[in-house]
Amino acid sequence: MEKHVQWNIWYVIIAIIAMIAFNDALRSWREVQPLAYSEFLQQLDAGNVEEIRVSSDRIEGTLERPLPDGRTRFATVRIDPELAQSPAREHVKFSGVIQSTLLRDVLGWVIPALLFFGLWSFLLRRFSERGGLGGGLGGGLMSIGRSKAKVYVETGVGVTFADVAGVDEAKEELREVVGFLKDPGHYGRLGARIPKGILLVGPPGTGKTLLARAVAGEAKVPFFSINGSEFVEMFVGVGAARVRDLFEQARQKAPAIIFIDEIDALGRARGAFGAFGGGHDEKEQTLNQLLAEIDGFDPSSGVVLLAATNRPEILDPALLRAGRFDRQVLVDRPDRVGRVQILHVHLKKVRLDNDVDPEKIAGLTPGFTGADLANLVNEAALLATRRGREAVRLEDFTGAVERIVAGLEKKNRLLNAEERRIVAHHEMGHALVACALPGSDVVHKVSIIPRGVGALGYTIQRPTEDRFLMQRDELMNKMAVLLGGRAAESLVIGQMSTGAADDLAKVTDIARTMVTQYGMEPLLGHLVYEAPRSPWLATPQWPGEGPRYSEETAQRIDAAVRRLVEEAFERSLAVLGTQRARLEQGAARLLERETLSEEDLRALLREVPETEQGR
Repeated sequence: MEKHVQWNIWYVIIAIIAMIAFNDALRSWREVQPLAYSEFLQQLDAGNVEEIRVSSDRIEGTLERPLPDGRTRFATVRIDPELAQSPAREHVKFSGVIQSTLLRDVLGWVIPALLFFGLWSFLLRRFSERGGLGGGLGGGLMSIGRSKAKVYVETGVGVTFADVAGVDEAKEELREVVGFLKDPGHYGRLGARIPKGILLVGPPGTGKTLLARAVAGEAKVPFFSINGSEFVEMFVGVGAARVRDLFEQARQKAPAIIFIDEIDALGRARGAFGAFGGGHDEKEQTLNQLLAEIDGFDPSSGVVLLAATNRPEILDPALLRAGRFDRQVLVDRPDRVGRVQILHVHLKKVRLDNDVDPEKIAGLTPGFTGADLANLVNEAALLATRRGREAVRLEDFTGAVERIVAGLEKKNRLLNAEERRIVAHHEMGHALVACALPGSDVVHKVSIIPRGVGALGYTIQRPTEDRFLMQRDELMNKMAVLLGGRAAESLVIGQMSTGAADDLAKVTDIARTMVTQYGMEPLLGHLVYEAPRSPWLATPQWPGEGPRYSEETAQRIDAAVRRLVEEAFERSLAVLGTQRARLEQGAARLLERETLSEEDLRALLREVPETEQGR
């Protein structure tokens, strides 16, 4: 990009120099130096005039010998001969204004203007092709109202449903669109019509854009792709003009697909934030034009509108009503089966060892999106390359998960002996409580190697299955596992450290959600006191609203949250009280090896017996 900008600047400099040089040459060619009539007579009397051209009011000529200033060509105004021959001629200097001809005046203005226009057009075209400084300038001045959509022909998309995994439900929803684009007569034989607009909704990284391209690849139709923010410029009316141009291009190439990515940049609810955020005239005009275009085109013409967003709650209701975006397709995070399918797609691109099992990798990655899994495979391949291996092993994938979840390993962060002892007991407390409580996820790995910004150790759990509903006891056990580290510190060290800060934040969030959203506190009833959060965003779905309860209820909520956290902490203490010997032995092994695997934990549980409470 910087190289293109440098070339563009040089083009401008060269063009300016060329125009100046040409203008000087043209001026020296077309201009004849004026000469006073009296001086002309002197040169004529001296015999220095070689040639003259006489008209009714003008005399031009060439001198044999140049004048002191170097001139050899001259022009003068013709004076009355009687006046010129008067006795006073020797003491009077005769001169006059030389009037240029119309042709010379026209050429003097037209030729430089044509040259300037030609060079400027050439530079704009070159800059636009390079995509540098002039690309934006040319697009803004020469085609400001043209759509910026990237157009892919049938062979340019290069993606089909075979390249999209883990979203089988979404693919089934979109197969109807493919069938309509291929054979509209078959799908319309009973009077049905294809939806005008289809909105792909889901968290970032789940493959919404890839899925839209796959629809075009399967249907083999032109694919118009544009981002919602590309419609809006600082010039009022430009976005609306681009919307009109986009739909006109799509109609000309129908059947075709229009895909608007990040449509929330364009379709945010009008007036949603009052006078401080909802009065952007350009955005509202662009949205109004989009609504008009959707209403105006006939879906039977073969134009289908696809859009993607991860913030459906902020879209304008007029955009989502029936007859515009008739259908919403959820592209959610993949489940375990979907993650295995996605891993099969990405694992084809790397060289694998025989111990790599996609099922185990999928078990380590709950909540990962398709983009996360692609990044995981790449990180594992990079890690195996740094280790000098010939193929990627399962432990490389484990290391990649640790890097993504816990952060980069901090080999230079040295802990003193007491800190290492505290961290070892803390992490073993998490692991032993997780192994003891029913329904907890399997402990995959425990380590006291510092990672990330503030993690001095970590415990990785591997769920045996994806869960979509959790009961109260399961949530209480989850909080007990999170508090197992602090309980171990309290039991063995005798005091608490700052290492449980992140655990406390997570526990508080779970307990508060149980009380305010899940209705799991009998004293507060089956009510929702706080706005539920979006499944994939950290923003409430009741924006701009305050608490919906009184101060007395707020005190009861705080008391209930505290009671749940204390109950979970007491449960952790009770478990570790019967696991004291295992806790001490496991912490000693952690201090020696720094990392314990799932097999090491199983061996610890077999070798060290469980003690009685209070011993």
